Amino acid sequence: MTRDEAFALLTEYTKKENLIKHALAVEAAMRRYAEIFGEDPEEWGIVGLLHDFDYEKFPDNHPYKGVEILKEKGLPEEWLEAILGHADYTGVERKTLLAKTLFAVDELTGFIVAVALVRPSKKIEDVAVKSVKKKMKDKAFAAAVNRKDIVKGADELNVSLEEHIKNVLEAMKAIAQELGL
Repeated sequence: MTRDEAFALLTEYTKKENLIKHALAVEAAMRRYAEIFGEDPEEWGIVGLLHDFDYEKFPDNHPYKGVEILKEKGLPEEWLEAILGHADYTGVERKTLLAKTLFAVDELTGFIVAVALVRPSKKIEDVAVKSVKKKMKDKAFAAAVNRKDIVKGADELNVSLEEHIKNVLEAMKAIAQELGL
């Protein structure tokens, strides 16, 4: 599957702008980590782009329904397992670096967007690693974001929390215009 085909599939199933922006943010973070780990940025980006494509249409059966659709399209088993593993409730163990990375960047991208949106400028370029860490301590801020998953994700990648935030923040800053930030 090409990136264009993946984006077409995403937008076929997802109409909410914020969910599309989330997919773009996760795609950017996945591409960044693929470069860091010496993996294929195109493949990793596609996995990031598609990880939640079924969420809007099938919220009660996510990510199972999406994986079923992707399996019919012949996507690699490693990609499907990574998508299943990004949601802890599936019980699918994250065995590969791809799966661990998808889990690690998913919650963090959303949290970084929230941090950017409370900045006076509402621009991601004004967000620093220390601002993200400070907001993580404020339990009332973006309360729906699971901080334990953000920390767990960095641990699974064997990177410090600071480095993890920096990597994802840099990836998102590179596509700030697409994210509306």
